[in-house]
Amino acid sequence: MTTGGTRLCCLIGDPVAHSLSPRMFGATFSKLNMDYVYLAFRVRREDLGKVLEGLRAIGFVGCNVTMPHKIEVVKYLDRLDEMAQLIGSVNVVANRGGELVGYNTDGAGALASLDAEGVDVDNRRVLVVGYGGAARAVAFELAMRRKPAELLIAGRNQTKAGGLAGTLGKRVRARAIALGQAETAEAEVIINATPAGMYPRVEESPLPEAVLRRGVAVLDLVYDPVETKLLRLARGKGCKVINGLETLVQQGAMTFTIWTGLEAPVEEMRQAAREGLA
Repeated sequence: MTTGGTRLCCLIGDPVAHSLSPRMFGATFSKLNMDYVYLAFRVRREDLGKVLEGLRAIGFVGCNVTMPHKIEVVKYLDRLDEMAQLIGSVNVVANRGGELVGYNTDGAGALASLDAEGVDVDNRRVLVVGYGGAARAVAFELAMRRKPAELLIAGRNQTKAGGLAGTLGKRVRARAIALGQAETAEAEVIINATPAGMYPRVEESPLPEAVLRRGVAVLDLVYDPVETKLLRLARGKGCKVINGLETLVQQGAMTFTIWTGLEAPVEEMRQAAREGLA
């Protein structure tokens, strides 16, 4: 039940109807008896600036930002944290007394989900599939805060993959490879940061089956379906598989802490996300 003092958090994107975030954050606020509400707003690109100013005016706590606004939203914010500035995109906005501050938890959430499953990326060869916003976030998180032995960027467009690898090369040993070279790259950890395999493209895999070897850890940032074709193939090869739902939960927990300064009840968020997906 809302009151005259209820605080507003929200998601902005287009589309947003599929999002699990309202259920996940609703369960969190309920668990902690917090007078907060979380809503999802479908926002057109041409309305993004007006929406941010409106949210600022009513004193909202913060918002999550999803496709296609993660880059566009930057121009409407007052300040970015270091990682968001490096990546060039934002998925969390916090209202600090009227100042809108942008953060990016995409990469940190992905690596936290690996940590939760006992997968260590330090001193290992890590393959990131993709070069878009999610891939950049993961790659920068690896380069800035972890110590992979080598960071491989694979994608269909070698110019874009090479550009990302070149930027990262100042901080970590990094190189771009073609998707066809992934089989011989001998990656020990694979992270898919592309939409391949996401509903309704459920029969797509970003990598051929031959790339997958027993003992390799495979994280797919896609969470719908829970088991993508890539993870199904990986499981069949004896790989350790991690689906994107855990990444969503970890990102949500980080968002909660950014907004409130409190530790998030991760298990409640995880259970709510699982129920929502089911």
